[in-house]
Amino acid sequence: MVGGWITETWSWHWLFLINIAPGIVCALLAVQLLPREQPDVRRAGGLDWVSLAMLAVALTTLEVALKEAPERGWASPLVLGLASLSIVSTVGFARRTLSAARPVVDLRTLVDARFAIGCLLSFVLGIGLFGSVYLMPVFLAFVRDHGPLAIGSIMLVTGLAQLATAPVAVVMERRMDARIMTGLGFLLFAVGLGLSAFQTPQTDFDEMVWPQILRGVAIMLCLLPPTRLALGHLPPARVADASGLFNLMRNLGGAIGLALIDTVIYGRSPVHGREIIARLQAGDVETAQALGIPALLFESRMGQPIDAGTTAVLAPMVEKLALAEAINEAWALIAILTLLALCIVPFAKRAAPSQAWGSKPPTCPQRRKRLTSVDQIRCRGSARTRRPWDHATWNRTGFKPPSTSP
Repeated sequence: MVGGWITETWSWHWLFLINIAPGIVCALLAVQLLPREQPDVRRAGGLDWVSLAMLAVALTTLEVALKEAPERGWASPLVLGLASLSIVSTVGFARRTLSAARPVVDLRTLVDARFAIGCLLSFVLGIGLFGSVYLMPVFLAFVRDHGPLAIGSIMLVTGLAQLATAPVAVVMERRMDARIMTGLGFLLFAVGLGLSAFQTPQTDFDEMVWPQILRGVAIMLCLLPPTRLALGHLPPARVADASGLFNLMRNLGGAIGLALIDTVIYGRSPVHGREIIARLQAGDVETAQALGIPALLFESRMGQPIDAGTTAVLAPMVEKLALAEAINEAWALIAILTLLALCIVPFAKRAAPSQAWGSKPPTCPQRRKRLTSVDQIRCRGSARTRRPWDHATWNRTGFKPPSTSP
């Protein structure tokens, strides 16, 4: 009892150090360092609350359906009902939003080909990103029997690789074509995912190092270029809505990816378990060695009836091997999806020099300089008045329109 209390107290201590304390520090730094803007409360009065409610219902029912589907079955009444409600809410939200004068989200941005491709890449990245972070703890906890601290220590490799690659990725992002960098990042990410599809029940830290390093490096190459590809050419007025849609696609990809992964694990593990038992009964020595049974011991017991004690010993070993094989299939699935995402990268058009990420828009001449052309005068007037040039502006500034007579 005392030992359990000490263990629980120690767990809460580590939880505070790892999660809560850094979160508080980040919140305080954000308040002090991030740009400040005055909230416009008046805009809340014109918010389309019906569209917002439809969006909330659509996303909530979709998330719950994806969570329950792997365990209850995709054809269960609960999952089908939630999925139907999500579809109806999504269609209603889209129709109302497209016809609204002030939509909650500007869905017309998805008509832009480069933005749509960037969103699709973000969706696939969400599948691989959330899926890899989910599969590793499942394998290490249920196959290798590691605790939380050991799992975190092993997975720290990915974070360190990301941290080391971040400065290099920023420099590359400024100098390379977004399509080339995106293709390189997704290719490395697919390789890192695919290397994890060959794990055995004995796989541990040493075998997981290089796949983690490749994924950590690739993640930084996959985050920045698709963002530039999707948002870098849009007018500033459309970036806010577009950014929300872009991030939503990554989160939706993660939710759907986790549902697919759970479906593979729940659905394929029993199948692999039955196949393993069948191979053992057929005298497959390789399967026995994969379970950890010495070849000589297995051959000496071959043909003898399996008693209750042997079944009790073999059951957890078979479950772990079946789970490892199902997890390998999940790794292979998200690796294939990541490779397929490479096929759409060439369809993204190269940004014009004036649309390059970080490029400065053409600026008007300084006011102290004499304006000598109609374009310069219009530029100055539009910058000051934020409306089309008219005769009142001519009179207020003292400039006269140039003569149009020949």
